[in-house]
Amino acid sequence: MTETKYVYDLNEGDISMKPLLGGKGAGIAEMKRIGVPVPDAFTVTTQACVAAMNNEGDWPDGLKDQIDGGLARLEERTGKKLGDATNPLLVSVRSGAVQSMPGMMDTILNLGISDETVPAVAALADSERFAYDCYRRFIQMYGEVVEGIDQHVFEDALTAMKEAKGVQQDTDLTAEDLKELTQTFKDLANEALGGHWTTDPVEQLHRAVNAVFKSWLNPRAEVYRRANGISRDLGTAVNVQQMVFGNRGETSATGVCFSRNPATGAKELYGEFLTNAQGEDVVAGIRTPRPLGEMEGVLPEAFHELLDTMAKLELHNKDMQDMEFTIEDEKLYMLQTRNGKRTAAAAVKTAVDMVEEGLITTDEALLRIEPAQLDALLHPGIDPDNAESPIVTGLPASPGAAVGALSFNADDAAERGNAGEQVILVRYETTPDDIHGVMVSQGVLTAHGGMTSHAAVVARGMGITCVAGAPGIKIDPLAETVTIDGTTYGKGDTLTLNGTTGDVFAGALKLVPPSINEDFQKVGEWADAARRLGVRANAENFEDASKARELGAEGIGLARTEHMFMVADRLPAVREMILAENEEQRAAALAKILPMQQKDFEAIFTAMKGLPVTVRLLDPPLHEFLPNLVEQSLLVQKLEIEGAPEAELAAERETLAQVKKLHEQNPMLGTRGCRLAMLYPSIPEMQARAIIKAALAVQEREGETVGVEIMIPLVAFESELKTQREIVTKAVEDEFEQAGKRLDYTIGTMIEIPRAALVANEIANQADFFSFGTNDLTQTGIGISRDDAEAGFLGSYVNDEVIASNPFSSLDQSGVGQLVQIGVEKGRSTKPNLKTGVCGEHGGDPASIEFFHKAGLNYVSCSPFRVPIARLAAARAALLEKQGQ
Repeated sequence: MTETKYVYDLNEGDISMKPLLGGKGAGIAEMKRIGVPVPDAFTVTTQACVAAMNNEGDWPDGLKDQIDGGLARLEERTGKKLGDATNPLLVSVRSGAVQSMPGMMDTILNLGISDETVPAVAALADSERFAYDCYRRFIQMYGEVVEGIDQHVFEDALTAMKEAKGVQQDTDLTAEDLKELTQTFKDLANEALGGHWTTDPVEQLHRAVNAVFKSWLNPRAEVYRRANGISRDLGTAVNVQQMVFGNRGETSATGVCFSRNPATGAKELYGEFLTNAQGEDVVAGIRTPRPLGEMEGVLPEAFHELLDTMAKLELHNKDMQDMEFTIEDEKLYMLQTRNGKRTAAAAVKTAVDMVEEGLITTDEALLRIEPAQLDALLHPGIDPDNAESPIVTGLPASPGAAVGALSFNADDAAERGNAGEQVILVRYETTPDDIHGVMVSQGVLTAHGGMTSHAAVVARGMGITCVAGAPGIKIDPLAETVTIDGTTYGKGDTLTLNGTTGDVFAGALKLVPPSINEDFQKVGEWADAARRLGVRANAENFEDASKARELGAEGIGLARTEHMFMVADRLPAVREMILAENEEQRAAALAKILPMQQKDFEAIFTAMKGLPVTVRLLDPPLHEFLPNLVEQSLLVQKLEIEGAPEAELAAERETLAQVKKLHEQNPMLGTRGCRLAMLYPSIPEMQARAIIKAALAVQEREGETVGVEIMIPLVAFESELKTQREIVTKAVEDEFEQAGKRLDYTIGTMIEIPRAALVANEIANQADFFSFGTNDLTQTGIGISRDDAEAGFLGSYVNDEVIASNPFSSLDQSGVGQLVQIGVEKGRSTKPNLKTGVCGEHGGDPASIEFFHKAGLNYVSCSPFRVPIARLAAARAALLEKQGQ
């Protein structure tokens, strides 16, 4: 039996091997292949990580020997040997997920330095200070990542050393200082580990590889994967790469750069660097880096070579690149390249510009932009007429506006953010462990770090506003305060961030709606040309309908009439209808409601004239329009005790009696929708009349009207729909006869009960269209109450990976999705051209939209501000299908 190959040398890989070698391993292999200077390396595959993960951490057979073989070949190619006292090899051990997860997993640098090799490192570099700088860094990273020693053990010692020497920066420490600090670090490590610190470099390498495997399952990586829909089954590769040193003095440097601005998409110089530093110093915010443009004056030859390399890599990969580099004694080495994470605005601009530059096609551009990203472009910004002055200006790390109450630690931000509070997370500098707090915050403000720091990269990727490196602000995490320009702000105080300019303001500034630019519109036009699925909106007033049309909706897929009933000034008439003792009283009350409904429909139809509008008849149970049972009982009791007037008391008793009569143990599965209409046929009759009166009025006034689609909710039996269709048709035809004119209309139903999907062939006999109500179909299909489940067990189900995602956010495709497919297939077996759509929350979810495309639906309907997302997602679904994916 052939042994599985778990280790690949650098020259054995290329970008096509990304699933096996991870993004980093495949990226450096591809750079090597096209002639970009890359330090030599070998990669341990994602398969090895998955195999270990599936075997309780034990490595698969042959892996250890293959790693040793890879090391031996690396030693042969470099002419150096790990642990050698005269010509030692030092390596970095870095993670490399298939999909980029910046900062979420672990890295160990300078592995191979030790008491035995540090003299040779110093001699080869002609710098004892450099050698001990590498050594103290290795002890700290290896101790924290591999041995699990608390990072504060080392950080506190470093801080104490700088204070004792009276210096601010690590770079101000002398060789003797660093030698002393290295011994302190060794003593602390041995103390923490009870004297069990291994000094064998090969064993250290094995343990470091294993630590990177384990970091795939660490809490921050788990949170990031869930937030970004990355499967934990992918595993991470591990890259063992020859060290090159950016900390060999002022002729050496390290940095991060992008081939375009990841915040705006502009084709301009963007990046940061530090001289005499290692890569972690830049991304971790340990030192404030310098803008990349300043490197020309410090290391001009390396700077121009870097510019040429950046252009070469973007042209080769045909996408914006995020690169890490090191310069060792003026020689440039590239350590990583990947498609750069960018804001929504940058994603759109980059895609449009690259099409115009001839780098990619419009189809490729559409596949570059994540639909969910567009949500960030539809968020408000700060009012341009704002006259307030900023209290501080930091780096504009991730654009947009954010208003929120201050929080000073990730756990607090996560708790408050998940509870619906708008929060601004304030940190000296975020770390990967803060991810759970960052992702639910409105914005992030840091005192330290640059445009490529962890906070900036993560915030941009998630569409969260971020101001980084705000100068002069003083944060006291224990007191939970931040002092800015002499004023102290505490937990719960409100700040406003402008991530586009870096400005920070006291209090809550007025925000304005976003403006849709030309690039955004162009992408929308490309999407419309590529997609098959129609996109409508859920709206029930003029404002929402108008916004939906502005954002590209092709009609209304769901106008909920119950929202119109619930308006405060209508409740008296609605309650009069509910409390009616006979049909005559009910008809009188409905006669009051009809013109109100007509007015509502006229507003929607005016906004959507020329397009179809699906109006759902009354869906909720009547008790929702009445007071709460307990509250009404207490009110009656109070009036009795106080001796209220008999007329008032009688009215409230009558209301209480009706509340009790209508009370149900499980109202969502009770008398609602068509079931209510079967008991009170005058309700759907009134609504049908109001719809037609409105459509005819708009047609008379505007010269055109909407395509009228009347939807009967909660149907489970063909006989229900047959009866309701007859009621509606009779009312509609009567209105036509009275008006002396008519218009086209259709009558359909909402498929939201499993039985309706299973007998859709029967129900289709009475329906002109189906609209799948996937919110209720999920509740009834899985057998869970949305409100109870989301507040209860669903969160832990997702966290524990019992289920992949919240089924109310993204469709349960294998379960509820089957009901949708059955409904479509059975419905069309009766009526081949039956129009089918979806109007639940899933109509705006990209993953669900891809499923609906494959299921053959005609359209999806979603909230107005998700219409652009749905348009793009529908286009991507069509393009992926064309590619056979």
